[in-house]
Amino acid sequence: MALTSFTPLTVLRPPVRHLRPSIAAVSSPPRSGGERVGDWVKATNDFFEQDSRPIMLFDGVCNLCNGGVKFVRDNDGKRSIRYEALQSEAGKKLLRRSGRAPDDISSVVLVERDRSYIKSEAVLKIMEYINLPFPQMAFFLQFVPLFIRNFVYDNVADNRYAIFGRSESCEIQ
Repeated sequence: MALTSFTPLTVLRPPVRHLRPSIAAVSSPPRSGGERVGDWVKATNDFFEQDSRPIMLFDGVCNLCNGGVKFVRDNDGKRSIRYEALQSEAGKKLLRRSGRAPDDISSVVLVERDRSYIKSEAVLKIMEYINLPFPQMAFFLQFVPLFIRNFVYDNVADNRYAIFGRSESCEIQ
């Protein structure tokens, strides 16, 4: 019996995805009170004039978050990330720059000069800045769908005080 037609098999490969940044754009729509994210981008440009390193925003009273900052510091040999508590005045300004409410302490945020990352995307982006093997881990974790990564992130974030506790003040200076 001879084959009369041949249909090649298609090899399915996962699409190459890049982290989708939450970009704070000057042309963004007005927020409550008539504010625009772009206004906050302009108002906070001075954070990046003298030092272009990204800023990691974290919950300063969360023991998990403080431990995370200490971990990143210990694994950031190049000192490529700066840190700021979400509750600080600078943190509140940078939250607005990122399109978030100034009192929103529900997520770690990484603010770069031109964009901001939140939740699991912030964690993956931070991993790209620190020592091996974390950039490689971030590369592979980006293939986990965003809704799954953020589901896990949100569950940990929602229970962080109950599991890890909280401190009276920010331990990271």
